[in-house]
Amino acid sequence: MGLVGLITATALLVGWAVEPAEAMTAPELRSQKSLVDLQSDMHGRNLQQQEFLKAQLGGFNFSGADLRGAVFNSSDLRDSNLNGADLEDVVAFASRFDGADLGDAVLRNAMLMQSRFTGARIEGADFSDAVIDLPQQKALCARASGTNPRTGVDTRESLGCR
Repeated sequence: MGLVGLITATALLVGWAVEPAEAMTAPELRSQKSLVDLQSDMHGRNLQQQEFLKAQLGGFNFSGADLRGAVFNSSDLRDSNLNGADLEDVVAFASRFDGADLGDAVLRNAMLMQSRFTGARIEGADFSDAVIDLPQQKALCARASGTNPRTGVDTRESLGCR
């Protein structure tokens, strides 16, 4: 008899109710309706740990939004306004930030692999400990300037620019 069988038998002997364990899988979670009503103006909203999969968010206003721990996998954020947004611990795999305004945004510990930032405004952004593909990092360093008003970190320093 295995450990689970032994525990179940003991519980039945003692008279404890034994309920079957249930778990919800990631696909089941994803099929549930999102609690966030996406609108083009999400300024200042609390969107912590929200999941945006293949989302078309181009031109959206996320300025000042709290997006800590959010996931943007294969999402389009081209020309979006993320000015002053908190993107700490964000995962943005294969997402497009071309032409986006990331000025004064906090991207500490962000995982930004295979994401693109062509023409993105990054003045005052804090990329401390963010993981960015080397070609994108070099391109960002070429135009990095400013200091993040919230963290006091220099943008060039946060990107590890030389």
